[in-house]
Amino acid sequence: MPVRRVRPSRKALGIEYAIRDVVVPARELEKKGFKILYLNIGDPLKFDFDTPEHIKEAFYKATKEGKNWYSPSEGLPELREAVAEKEKTYNNVDITPEDVMITAGVSEAISFLMGALLEPGDEVLVPGPTYPPYISYVSFYGAVPVPYRTVEEEGWRPDIDDLRSKITEKTKLIVLINPNNPCGALYDEKAVRSVLDIAGEYGLPVASDEIYDRIVYEGDFRSTASLSKDVPVIGLNGFSKVYLMTGWRLGYLYFWDPEGVLEELREAVVKLARIRICPNTPVQLAGVAALRGPQDHVKEMVDKLRERRDLAYKRLNEIEGISTVKPEGAFYIFPRVESIGSIWRSDKEFVLEFLKEEKVLLVHGSGFCPTYGRGHFRAVFLPPPEVLEEALGRLEKFMSSKLG
Repeated sequence: MPVRRVRPSRKALGIEYAIRDVVVPARELEKKGFKILYLNIGDPLKFDFDTPEHIKEAFYKATKEGKNWYSPSEGLPELREAVAEKEKTYNNVDITPEDVMITAGVSEAISFLMGALLEPGDEVLVPGPTYPPYISYVSFYGAVPVPYRTVEEEGWRPDIDDLRSKITEKTKLIVLINPNNPCGALYDEKAVRSVLDIAGEYGLPVASDEIYDRIVYEGDFRSTASLSKDVPVIGLNGFSKVYLMTGWRLGYLYFWDPEGVLEELREAVVKLARIRICPNTPVQLAGVAALRGPQDHVKEMVDKLRERRDLAYKRLNEIEGISTVKPEGAFYIFPRVESIGSIWRSDKEFVLEFLKEEKVLLVHGSGFCPTYGRGHFRAVFLPPPEVLEEALGRLEKFMSSKLG
């Protein structure tokens, strides 16, 4: 009998992840001998940042002492305890270690949450633009991601009226990302409370992604759970950004559940965690050291990033045909390209043409939301100032040649 062609599932083939998808044409150029300046991915360790030594030493010590066994599916008790301490100390969130689930990065936390919560046809309200896994995982589980508008002229803060207008009987969850990826917005207390008020009015939980909670340049970060009175909040966070542990793949989610309405969801998440056995045990012990050890690197990192943020913001707004809002947190900037729709048919065409001509890789804004991200691109301001100057100089040259 002839071997039948193996056909993958439509839901898998339909997955897109703009941040990494654009790397494919960049690698093709590299094969031809070109050097590419990568401004597409939020990985500080690809530039002049490094994991603090005490975290590395804790990982090494754990492996040398034989702590290489399977750990509990929910995560090591000592790390769950350290996470609860951290959330109380820095974010004023009162949770117990039992409220915490350790994951292999925030991406796994998103997958667990959406897989445990959603049925086909359900809807999830996500900020527009948003971090792509919130679109991809919702879609993969057969549900519908519904973007709500964030207002560029107001620093990319949520449009509360638009959010309210998009709630239906199928809505299961409201997602916040604060500080925001891809826009760098920092939501103030009023904005967060407004979202919580709507969630409470409609009896909806809020998922709050706060992985950039300590990377803030102006203003104060206020955790969603710390501002909620009775609206249940699922917090998502991790070690990749603040603790410079991107490739270590360590994150967590927690349930802030004053009314006890998330108990069944919590159990469903635990069941999904059991299938994948456990997070990396030695990395979890390094995570304990990250949370309880010296924190000096955080201020040093933020100071360095603030200088680069200011440089990127100034230079981008000096380029004809480009305008951008000043990021207040994270390490992304989300400029508008005025000539998309005339010189370029789409923001993706703009990004690919710029890559081809000037060998700098950005991410097209529509990859973060086809409605509210189009006409923009996302860049990181992680590189050293001289590399940023080089990349933005190439962008200025490119725009000048096209606008004539």
